[in-house]
Amino acid sequence: MSFTDVPWRNIDLNLLVAFAYLYRYQSVSIAAEKSYVSQSAMSHSLSRLRTLFADVLFERKGHKMMATERAHQLAPTVNKLLDCVSNDLLTSAPFDPADYDGICRIGLTDYAEFIFAPAIFDAIRLQAPKAQVSFVNVNRSNYLALAEQEKLDIVIGSITAPDPAFQSQHLYTERHVCIADPHCIAFEQGLSKYDFANIEHALVSPDGRLATGVDDTLQAEGLNRKVTVATRNFMTIQSLLKGRKLIAIVPKKMADVACDQNLLRYFDPPIRVPDFDISILWFQRKNSDDKSIWLRSLLMSLMAQQ
Repeated sequence: MSFTDVPWRNIDLNLLVAFAYLYRYQSVSIAAEKSYVSQSAMSHSLSRLRTLFADVLFERKGHKMMATERAHQLAPTVNKLLDCVSNDLLTSAPFDPADYDGICRIGLTDYAEFIFAPAIFDAIRLQAPKAQVSFVNVNRSNYLALAEQEKLDIVIGSITAPDPAFQSQHLYTERHVCIADPHCIAFEQGLSKYDFANIEHALVSPDGRLATGVDDTLQAEGLNRKVTVATRNFMTIQSLLKGRKLIAIVPKKMADVACDQNLLRYFDPPIRVPDFDISILWFQRKNSDDKSIWLRSLLMSLMAQQ
């Protein structure tokens, strides 16, 4: 008989539990006590069992309910099924990263991916050598939709006022610097606000806009800058700055990498540019998930080292 042919609506797992207690204790009253039900409820379960298996199953002999031959035949299978439910379905094995062969899905803003992706990959693979890592580019406007769509385990970046579906942990505070090619712009002694405003600017713009709070600050000083190019990708900004009279305002960690790789240099802005916080986010519903707990701990530790 196929499982699709079984009248499942007539079958209650509690009946198998009742059978197991009746078989073990040979008593309706003791079986009821062990099941935390009334004696009448246990008697009703026995009646349903008899109907289900078309057999008396347990016959009263003196003070005991003795199992029939059919009950003896059923007992090993019933116990095996209950053990399977208890051990395989209701008890989950502790999460062990060394044995994990699934995918760690990490949402990273452009900044976080540029700075941390290689280190995150190495850290995960060190503890979970069978795992795969998938980096998904996110920003403030799409991280919620992508976290649901891509089933992200973690999101890292500058996400202010996270959605209530997430829990977050502050990692560190980042500051901004100006970066440029020293062969094209002389800034060894710094730049005045006027000179800063009158040099063309390149802008890292996750949302494509050509203005930021920097423009508001300059306008309050009676100055205006000219943003001549914007891109969503910091790698493009690095290439644009080389050999051109352009300035870009970027996070310091980005500037450190760019200067090492491209012979660029950075300096402090002549105006105030607010710092920003980098946080790690995860769904509230994953608070107690073993994989999420491991991944959060691993990444928080990594960020602290970085």
